[in-house]
Amino acid sequence: MSGQLPLQGLRVLDLASFIAGPVATTVMGDYGAEVIKIEPPGEGDPQRKLGQAHSIPQHPVNFCWHMTNRNKRSLVLDLKKPEGRAAFDRLVKTADVMVVNFPLKVRARLRMRYSDVAPLNPRLIYASMTGYGEAGPDAEQPGFDSTAFFARSGLLDGLTYEGGPPAFSLPAQGDQMAGMNLFAAISMALLHRERTGEGSEVGTSLHASGLWSNAILAQGALLGSFVAPRPPRTKPRSALANQYRTSDGRWIQLTIVREDKLWPELCQAIERTDLMEDPRFETTEKRRAHATDLAAILDPVFAGRPWPEWKERLRQHEITFGLLGILRDVPDDEQAVANGAVVNTRQEDMPRTISAPIRMSFAPEPVTPGPGPGHGAHTEEILGELGYSAAEIATLRETGAIG
Repeated sequence: MSGQLPLQGLRVLDLASFIAGPVATTVMGDYGAEVIKIEPPGEGDPQRKLGQAHSIPQHPVNFCWHMTNRNKRSLVLDLKKPEGRAAFDRLVKTADVMVVNFPLKVRARLRMRYSDVAPLNPRLIYASMTGYGEAGPDAEQPGFDSTAFFARSGLLDGLTYEGGPPAFSLPAQGDQMAGMNLFAAISMALLHRERTGEGSEVGTSLHASGLWSNAILAQGALLGSFVAPRPPRTKPRSALANQYRTSDGRWIQLTIVREDKLWPELCQAIERTDLMEDPRFETTEKRRAHATDLAAILDPVFAGRPWPEWKERLRQHEITFGLLGILRDVPDDEQAVANGAVVNTRQEDMPRTISAPIRMSFAPEPVTPGPGPGHGAHTEEILGELGYSAAEIATLRETGAIG
């Protein structure tokens, strides 16, 4: 596909920290936008040290930083100093999109609300990421994906097994999803601007994104309907929507929805056609009522053959199933590579990375990922583009307005 990327020519200011907000600008950069990451003096975005967290795989390459800040330029400004604010205001006038996730009180103190910056650039799209939204009793409550996305939304409750301790969230999973929601909001704002010429304010929150991700269970709760706590695997609600271990130690997820059609096929695939005559399993209702008995029968059956053999048998009978992938599978996943979910980079010490889950027929391939920027690596370059002279930049550095 020839032609330009869909966001080429747009300038995006990324004032967000950690992951959820920056994810939205990462995707914009992947599809052609120029992204300028504005960081404070000192240590900059705390995400630069996220790789040191105990829940993150440890590696000499700061992959957490590179993955979420690839292809961006870094500008260090002290927004509390008049000179730093003046430089920022000049930059805002040239921007198309501004992404923030400052707490609401900090936005007010720094004059970083939409009402503060919109007069500088009426075409600006102001994109806000918060923990719990911008209204209500918890609007000022700090939130991370583990607390706002997973815990508050009921996701962890839905994942918890009966009688067991609460489930744990995975690192940044909610951030990644919330960031895509913010990207969607920005995209609609860009379409609105294309039609009307008007800038606007858009946003999302980790909490709202968690509720949306958990919408089936949450909608039931709105109606006063609640699913029972998740039973142990040996006592499933349905033995045909359950997990089974194979002889080589892998796990298979069965998800048979059309039982009327696929129950006989499964019996043939596992060479247990006698089960079709068992009165306990004659109908879907009876199979559900005797799910524990059926699971006890299927456990040794699946344990009797290795995963590759089950893969062929189940495919042959068009059974809906999936391998419970382990992270060690990811580097060799040909399917991920074939469909562009794993792509090559321009970074020697991190030669492959995860791409945004978007495909478009009308645009060329996304920008090949490069490393995240060093702290303030492009400060002088960006200020020069704004018309600052070398002497003026030196003065800004002397005052501490830039880093």
